[in-house]
Amino acid sequence: MARQRLREARRWARAGAVLRDLQERCAAPVERLRQVADAMVAEMRAGLASNDSEGDSGSSVLLKMLVTYVDSLPSGDEKGLFYALDLGGTNFRVLRIQFGGKEQRIVKQESKTFIASEGEGFYLPEGMQRQLGFTFSFPVKQNSVASGTLIKWTKGFAIDEMVGKDVVAELNKAIKRQGVDMEVTVLVNDTVGTLAAGRYVDNDTVAAVILGTGTNAAYIEHMDSIPKWCGPPPESGNMVINMEWGNFRSTHLPLTEFDVALDAESLNPDEQIYEKLISGMYMGEIVRRVLLKMAQDASLFSDNVPLELEVPYILRTYHVLMMHQDTSPDLRTVGNKLKEVFRKTPVSKQGNW
Repeated sequence: MARQRLREARRWARAGAVLRDLQERCAAPVERLRQVADAMVAEMRAGLASNDSEGDSGSSVLLKMLVTYVDSLPSGDEKGLFYALDLGGTNFRVLRIQFGGKEQRIVKQESKTFIASEGEGFYLPEGMQRQLGFTFSFPVKQNSVASGTLIKWTKGFAIDEMVGKDVVAELNKAIKRQGVDMEVTVLVNDTVGTLAAGRYVDNDTVAAVILGTGTNAAYIEHMDSIPKWCGPPPESGNMVINMEWGNFRSTHLPLTEFDVALDAESLNPDEQIYEKLISGMYMGEIVRRVLLKMAQDASLFSDNVPLELEVPYILRTYHVLMMHQDTSPDLRTVGNKLKEVFRKTPVSKQGNW
């Protein structure tokens, strides 16, 4: 029994060493955060000045700072029937919404289709074509508010034949093939859509951040701060900028051995570093790699490493979220979830995992 206790003590000492090392490498004190912020500001300025950043997937400019051609945002006075289609890293969904102006705001909305079933609560003026807003959550170089060519895929997508094509033109062709009387009239990134939704309910909204399958941000910029803009400025004097900040990187970012290995084995190595550090697509995989290290170095799952633990992306971010929310004294949810995913219960220490 004494030998067994000594063995467990050594095992947990090794596990603790792995976690302490990870904690040190992930540390983000205020001074480091300031350095990261300063580095991002420098890249923002470079992206706002460089035309190369908008059309070249191999550009040395990290933040593309894409001009969206959206120079005004909702006021809350909008009226009429509108459609939206959202294509992102996780969802493909459609929406129909009836706006009733300042007093009625959103009269009615549905999130499934529908074109042939417009009924009570939805009114399209006679002779008017249906208008579709297209939210496309990937880097696009826009030439107008209703056209844009795909620069590259992110979030694990890899459809090579679409790169360099106008996504709006391709969608309009598909709509016509289906015999639907509808046309895409605006193309926006999901960050721009989120910014517009925020402005609709709060006129003080000036920026939007996406923390989902991927990560990105958009904000309102003054035209005199966009050197790469050609032509007369819009009347508003402002422009919404899609940062595409998932591609940000800096020597000040706390990259660990797990982040480096994940990037090297990804579909797009050496790209989207910031996104791989913090977004939902990758968080579960980073935790799996940490657990694998603990299983190998500290026999977390006894002497045999579960085969499932070596399968990339078998641990999803929602698994991690469920475990993170476990406040039970014996961490029962953590133990059950690890057993469910890896088919093996981790070694316990005094009744806890």
